[in-house]
Amino acid sequence: MKRNQLSIKTIVAIGIGSAVFVILGRFASIPTGVPNTNFDTSYGFLALMAVVFGPIAGGLIGLIGHALKDAIFYGTPWWSWVVVSGFVGFLIGLVAKKINIESGIFNIKKIILFNVIQIVAQAIGWFLIAPSLDVLIYAEPANKVYLQGIVAGGLNMVTVAVLGTLLLAIYAKSRSQSGSLIKED
Repeated sequence: MKRNQLSIKTIVAIGIGSAVFVILGRFASIPTGVPNTNFDTSYGFLALMAVVFGPIAGGLIGLIGHALKDAIFYGTPWWSWVVVSGFVGFLIGLVAKKINIESGIFNIKKIILFNVIQIVAQAIGWFLIAPSLDVLIYAEPANKVYLQGIVAGGLNMVTVAVLGTLLLAIYAKSRSQSGSLIKED
């Protein structure tokens, strides 16, 4: 087997992660008052999956999950935002090796690293890429879509900082810390 192929575990995680993203995006989101912009818990879950399974899984969960959510609940994917969900999942996943959540250690240094990365990824995605693509692809009014991007991005940053950090801390506690097991005589 080639090293660059996805494992069965990662492929299953992408499928389940995408389904959970859809469910959270539909049933665990709160409208903000800004049109088509919600306070969305699915990004906290996306961050967990990206850190646990890496950038490819994070990117695909964001991309597939958002596309399915839009298609099922709105009739068609809004591709500019779908692409950014994939972008955010991928970028957060890039920090997975540095965080090494499987070690069972998610200390302050790792929490800060995680949050700096997620804030930068989301700022680039939601403040710049999504609204710019809305203007280019859909000819949306710039003032409308940049406001939507700022609101969505800011809320997603908070969601990931709170829910994503909490989920990662809980996940880390479920792992055995390396060197924590000793052999009895």
